[in-house]
Amino acid sequence: MAIRLEKGQRINLEKSSGLKLTNFCVGCNWGAVERVQRKEVVVSEGFLGFGKKTEWRDVKTIVDVDLDLSCLMFDIEGNPIDHIYSNLYRFADKGVGLPNGKHDSMDRALHHTGDDTQGDVGGDDGLDNEIITVDLSRVSSEINQIVFFLNIYNNKDYSGDFSGIPYASIRMYEGTPTKVREVFAQYDVATKTECVGKRALILGKLYKHNGDWKFAAIGDAHEDNSIVHTIARVMKDYSK
Repeated sequence: MAIRLEKGQRINLEKSSGLKLTNFCVGCNWGAVERVQRKEVVVSEGFLGFGKKTEWRDVKTIVDVDLDLSCLMFDIEGNPIDHIYSNLYRFADKGVGLPNGKHDSMDRALHHTGDDTQGDVGGDDGLDNEIITVDLSRVSSEINQIVFFLNIYNNKDYSGDFSGIPYASIRMYEGTPTKVREVFAQYDVATKTECVGKRALILGKLYKHNGDWKFAAIGDAHEDNSIVHTIARVMKDYSK
């Protein structure tokens, strides 16, 4: 049975069988936002354009919602070692002072499946929209912490918060990006009252303790309007 993560909770990466969880996915799932607008639509053109008839109907429109799942990696002193976030972020090209996004860690232990800019249309398909695969056996020995966080991309289409995004959640599971075998833990973002009015979430971190990897659920939500602010926050407040 999957663990329902709560803020501040710490868990051992141990399956019900007693074996260590070393190869898994961290995935974010969400649905596209549907809005219903009252619009006047043409129901009959009439003859040669004369006698055209219209009526008011409820029309559904899809609003693109782009959630970005990312992580930063630190050594035991809290110094940044590596990062994964969407390669659509070209910070170096804009002089922001951060490296451009990329989808693979330098040790190839973590991999991002790519940016989803919309979410599920027509209901939950059972798969996560953005996924970071993790193989703890390949993580560089100098990495001591891996912090995962989530942002709503700041676009003109969706200016809301997490609470307005259907079934937004993050989970850790065994399997692949296209097949969920067993869910280990889940954090339901859309239902958390602390996420109302917020557009960034520090989910939690993998960390080494006495040679073993463990996971701490952080669950701190913030009003960051840009991933730049969240990256700075993680480096300052969550790297140790």
